Amino acid sequence: MPLSVLTPPSITPASQRGVVVPALYVHIPFCFHKCHYCDFYSITRQGEDRMARFVDLLLAEAELWSAEKPGPTPVPKTVFFGGGTPSLLPPDLMRRLIQGLHRRFDLAEVTEWTCECNPATVREAYGRDYLAMLFESGVGRLSFGAQSFNPADLKILERHHNPDDVPASIEAARAAGFARINADLIYGVPGQTLSSWADSLEQAIALGTEHLSCYSLTYESNTPMAVRKRLGQVVPTGDDTDLQMFHHTRDRLAALGMPAYEVSNYARPAAECRHNLAYWQGDDYVALGPSGSSHVQGTRWRNRPHLGEWESAIAEGRLPTTDAEQLTPEQRAGELAMLRLRLTSGIEFADFADRTGYDARQLFAAEFDRYGKLGLLEVTATSAKLSGRGWDVADALAGELLRAT
Repeated sequence: MPLSVLTPPSITPASQRGVVVPALYVHIPFCFHKCHYCDFYSITRQGEDRMARFVDLLLAEAELWSAEKPGPTPVPKTVFFGGGTPSLLPPDLMRRLIQGLHRRFDLAEVTEWTCECNPATVREAYGRDYLAMLFESGVGRLSFGAQSFNPADLKILERHHNPDDVPASIEAARAAGFARINADLIYGVPGQTLSSWADSLEQAIALGTEHLSCYSLTYESNTPMAVRKRLGQVVPTGDDTDLQMFHHTRDRLAALGMPAYEVSNYARPAAECRHNLAYWQGDDYVALGPSGSSHVQGTRWRNRPHLGEWESAIAEGRLPTTDAEQLTPEQRAGELAMLRLRLTSGIEFADFADRTGYDARQLFAAEFDRYGKLGLLEVTATSAKLSGRGWDVADALAGELLRAT
């Protein structure tokens, strides 16, 4: 069944009455350089005046959510600053943003506040004083975009930091008080071998962070990396090598007490990213900033992925929504199944029924039977989850459940 498309004006706080939203995402789009693999919205032309106006308008957008009643009430348990490069915001503007969010939302229940950081900006631009300001302002978790410890990989990816920036930044973060730290890594980089990936992974392990995110490189259609692939300038590693890297990562980290809890995410006990778990568990979330995506009670939308258009909407006192959709109950169930299957806990039938009103064993009877017989799913009386072999084709299986509804 096709999605029912809503006109953007119908997405207002008052259209989502009485809903408590537990996750808040804030998109800060500024970057000093666009990495060739990245398809997140970002801009590289910025000065401090533009950043200051951005913070003013971001808080004005927050005001639109907090002022209009009745409507959904963001009472975040998690806050996530993503980008872009949030750590490019100068210290006074970052402090003003955090303080402004405290004045507009009830943040008393926040148990996790994450800020993404580029290792070079932390080491070279603002340093330990900046990290101390973040920690003292209530940010308790940092996520560093390490990507690789091999200079050749970083060059291919167009990452503008040095491998040495990563341990230096993490050391500075710990000195500022941060105990919860993640490092992002990418495998399957053109020219990368299983041996060179294993070496990067070992250097990441040596940092002693409690969480690692290890992603297979994807060639998103609107990125320079995809163009270079089409032109033959880069050659993908190949599915077999990519799978070997995936297996090595899962086995090595599990042996160290950092098992996968999601397809690409690994953590020590109780160190999972709570904000991302909110997405995968099907919780509601609201996003501020250009291109940010939101979902509240089956209605989902995103903000305009253009800074100027986003600014104009906020300046006119309206939410900058676009691409709004109202999901049917069946579609919501399909999306929840797709998301839950990415977790090691899988689809827990009782919780699924509580959230959707559907019995997953009936809704996905054919898929559970087919992929269970193929040894890709483990289906019990209480849950359905990926088997060891199923993890190799996790995305495909999740897509099958989505299409079934």
